[in-house]
Order: sequence, then structure tokens, then C-alpha cells
Amino acid sequence: MSFADVLAGIYQGFGVTASVTLLGMAYAVPFAFIAGVLQFSTRGWPHAAVTAVIEFWRSSPVIILLYAFYYTLPGFGIRLSGLAVGGLVLGLNIGGYGSQAVRAALQSLDRGQAEAGRSLGFRRWQILLLIELPQALLAMMPTFVNQFIQLVKSTALVSLITLSDMTFRAKEISQLHYDPVKVYTGLLVAYFVLCYPATIVGRWLERKVGAGRKFAHDV
Repeated sequence: MSFADVLAGIYQGFGVTASVTLLGMAYAVPFAFIAGVLQFSTRGWPHAAVTAVIEFWRSSPVIILLYAFYYTLPGFGIRLSGLAVGGLVLGLNIGGYGSQAVRAALQSLDRGQAEAGRSLGFRRWQILLLIELPQALLAMMPTFVNQFIQLVKSTALVSLITLSDMTFRAKEISQLHYDPVKVYTGLLVAYFVLCYPATIVGRWLERKVGAGRKFAHDV
């Protein structure tokens, strides 16, 4: 097979890779925001409970979680498709890391703004939604782009639960034609083509965030 044929064969698994990525983002973004905001705004045992949930998803090995959800849950009568398991596990794992970006961005804000909001009669949730989150969002974006890239690369693991993604296709092609150097170089190129545009967006956002902070500091 030519290198172009290898790439074409690998990209036959693009649909599964894209589906897992999009489903993972559907889990990751809400989980990151909800968990990050709760960890920032709660105290005592609620804070400890939220932190425990975050650390479970952030610290547990993804490959073990994939196996546990896909192969163990049916023993308890819970059956999820490989796509559902891949999106859930990868999304909540990435969301656990993203929650720390949300928390850190909120903590970096000047506390005087929240006090000003309270003096104007705003409730705590109004201060969060109208004052704090809009300012913190821009600071979170570069990290979220990086987490998206990490999610795309992590989809390679779903081949272990029989999903025919790009990595699974590469394994099939390698077994059929036994040219691992060409095949896995092709797989590397395939993921690079998917991830590099997001890297460019992340760098652009970092420059915008840096410029915005400099402007605010100068003012």
C-alpha cells in the first residue's frame, strides 16, 4: 500500500473518532463548569464531596475506567455501547481537568468585584453569572482548547473496547499488510492533521488573553 492508501484507510475510522470526541465534549464542558463553580463557591463537606468526584475522574487511569464501564457494568445489568462508554469516560476525565481551569480562573478575579455586586443588591448566583464567569471565560479558553486536543488524542484508547476508530483501523491495516512503520507513521500524521489546527487556535487565544490582561493592567 502507498502512504496515501494507508492514510485513506486510517481515516475510515474518522467517523468514530469524531463521534467519541463530540460526545466526550458534551460531557466534559458541563462537568467542568458545574464542578469548577461548585468547588469554587462551596465550603465544608459539600466542597469535600465535589472535590472527591473531581479527583475520582481526574486521577483514575482512563484505560481502567474504560474496561470497568464496558466489561464490568453488564454484570450489574447495566449495558452501555462502546460509543457511550468512550464518550462518558473520556469526557468526564477531561472535564475533571477542565474544572480546575474554571476554579483557578474564578479565584484569580479581584474579590472586590463580588463585593461591589453585593453592594448593588445582586444575589450570589447573579454575581457569578453576570460578573465573574464572563471575565473568567476568556482566561479558561486556552486551557479548554488544550483539553480538546487531549481528548482527540485520548480517543485512541477506545479501540480497546472494540470501536473501529482511526487507531483500530491502523491496527487492522498493519495486521493485513505488516508495514508497521508506514502504518503508524500514517496514524501519527492523521492525528497531527486533526490536532494542529486546534493548537493554532489555542496559541491565538493565549495571545488574546495576554493582550487583554495587559490592557486591563495598563488601565
